[in-house]
Amino acid sequence: MRLALDEAALAASGGDVPVGAVVLAPDGTAVLAAAHNEREAAGDPTAHAEVLAVRRAAAELGQWRLAGCTLVVTLEPCTMCAGAIQQSRVDRLVYGARDEKAGAVGSLWDLVRDRRLNHRPEVIGGVLAEECSRLLTEFFRER
Repeated sequence: MRLALDEAALAASGGDVPVGAVVLAPDGTAVLAAAHNEREAAGDPTAHAEVLAVRRAAAELGQWRLAGCTLVVTLEPCTMCAGAIQQSRVDRLVYGARDEKAGAVGSLWDLVRDRRLNHRPEVIGGVLAEECSRLLTEFFRER
């Protein structure tokens, strides 16, 4: 999560909402990819940290299935990102702060644990939640 927080700080310095994500290899130690929000920088509404990290990890592995991988992200994923997580077959999702306004992993919706879907990753929430929340609160306070 500390690496994801470092990525989130990069997003904030570029004017993007401070969300960072890291994809860990199946062994749990190697970082396959890291990313932060780049919506403002890229002018791309889909350039969320999770989507970018998943894309980069798939490119690193040379395949779209991220079986065995763990995605660590500073904020509970939205519906778009939860869909990308489900579609990429990530085995484990670890997130920091809850997103009561747009969260799709338990707050508003629970897309990744919907029993109608063919893949449901393990979810671990609340990791360094206060630190992740503080970064977001400070960003929006300054705005």
